[in-house]
Amino acid sequence: MLLAIEQGNTNTLFAIHDGKTWHAEWRTATASTRTADEYAVWLVQLLALQGLTLADLTGCIISTVVPQSLFNLRNLARRYLKVEPMVVGENVDLGIAVRITKPSEAGADRLVNAVGAHAIYPGDLILIDSGTATTFDVVSADGAFEGGVIAPGINLSMQALHEAAAKLPRVAIQRPASNHVIGVDTVEAMQSGVFWGYIALIEGLVARIKTEWGKPMTVVGTGGVASLFEGATDAIDHFDPDLTIRGLLEIWRRNSPKTG
Repeated sequence: MLLAIEQGNTNTLFAIHDGKTWHAEWRTATASTRTADEYAVWLVQLLALQGLTLADLTGCIISTVVPQSLFNLRNLARRYLKVEPMVVGENVDLGIAVRITKPSEAGADRLVNAVGAHAIYPGDLILIDSGTATTFDVVSADGAFEGGVIAPGINLSMQALHEAAAKLPRVAIQRPASNHVIGVDTVEAMQSGVFWGYIALIEGLVARIKTEWGKPMTVVGTGGVASLFEGATDAIDHFDPDLTIRGLLEIWRRNSPKTG
């Protein structure tokens, strides 16, 4: 079985693939100081709920945008799984071209998304990943990563608004209950500004990217808060929460003689 680890700035996903399907998925808050031993204790308990043990895990692939965490994640694989992990950006061949000025600067998550999307969506793509940051990545029809746009994430924007303005409260990020743009109180006005503001951001950037690209493009949304926008805009053609782990599995298969 394969242990796929996808670590973002906010959350870390651990997923188990049994060779045919995803067997289990778990998320934990990203903490760069968490040790391999702490990960192992946590993972052992969750595996037990699925009737599994660490011995059942015969492979590991890691994608992280938090460099200081990699040492402990690598040690988790080496010490407790007894395997050398594949690490995106270090010892794997992505199987795609990275056509930006400095390929080494491309985030591992963005490249993994490109692989996962190209595996099932034909043609030129725009990938919108809504997490700590909101990224808009362009993937050409041949699967190459062509670059994109990075904007602050919706949670980050709401947090900054609350912390920088003394009289503005911390509010839940959701579509305004009234479904109106004009808020009738402070909470609704803040929710409207962030929700409809991000809809406008998505629609505006997608339109500009398509105009600049000059060819038809399919738009795929993914990430922790992508579902928030489902049904609110026609700019996104598909919502795909499994884009990243699909990419990790595809990379694993391309680099390993054994799949699992």
